[in-house]
Amino acid sequence: MADSTAGPKLPQKRYFRQRAHVNIFNDMPLEYPVRPSEQDWSDHFPAYFRTQQQPASAARPLSPGAEPQAKRGPAGSAHTAQPARVEFADIGCGYGGLLVALAPLYPSTLMVGMEIRTKLVDYLQRRIHALRTFQHALGPAAERVDVRSKLRAEFAAPDSTEGLHDNGETERLVPGHYDNIAAMRINCQKYLPNFFEKAQLTKLFILFADPHFKRRKHKARIVSATMLAEYAYVLRPGGVLYTITDVKDLADWNTKHLDAFPLFERIPDDELENDPAVPCVINSTEEGKKVARNNGSKYLACYRRIEDPANLNK
Repeated sequence: MADSTAGPKLPQKRYFRQRAHVNIFNDMPLEYPVRPSEQDWSDHFPAYFRTQQQPASAARPLSPGAEPQAKRGPAGSAHTAQPARVEFADIGCGYGGLLVALAPLYPSTLMVGMEIRTKLVDYLQRRIHALRTFQHALGPAAERVDVRSKLRAEFAAPDSTEGLHDNGETERLVPGHYDNIAAMRINCQKYLPNFFEKAQLTKLFILFADPHFKRRKHKARIVSATMLAEYAYVLRPGGVLYTITDVKDLADWNTKHLDAFPLFERIPDDELENDPAVPCVINSTEEGKKVARNNGSKYLACYRRIEDPANLNK
């Protein structure tokens, strides 16, 4: 374990517990930009964004060089040089297990966890700060983690291997050093388009969402016709929406609405076997681990954002 006598310590979840249910229709004091271009990401990703007081060399762009040039991203898709942009969003990120697991798999991709519960956001922000500090304190001679091999082993035998980055690596170097993940408090069912441009995201995660069992509460479910329109807006064509739950009724609800929405198509299970994010979706969150301990069922459904047919006919 990392030295507990110096520097920040990993926070303990027992001090950050909070009830699971929050009324998303209540007005609450939240900070959000009027439009995505006005969002200041420098506090969340200081290695990639600079404040107005910092010199240009203080931030690390995703694509090197002064002139725009094509770059091959970690997911294999080419893009032109541009200011750093968030591409993954985890809605209702909880304690951040998914973000910590994905961070070294996609070290050049910025990803943000969005959570409405104050204590959980505080916990995750402290956790990310501690992990970054531990990583930056390690010298270049420190042992490096073979993330892909560890992931393949877990996917092949999830019950016989240690969970992927249960607490984050503190004694071994990982790609990206956790500089590419952040957490923020936001009510996504009100303000999601305030943070992301059209077609900005490549992956969107909705994992073990509140099932809202009572019929009169169904309007608060995170998957609905209204919310799917917003997800389709912020996801670029070819982007993926990941959903998983241990509640069969909610799984049926999600697939019913997603199957009916014209801008999403379900990804076959055999195609998901080659997606490195899927084992993290299934195994890395606190809720996912709890379901596994109780021998419960997990219902995974992933959908691809397709091109708007209206645009194809132009």
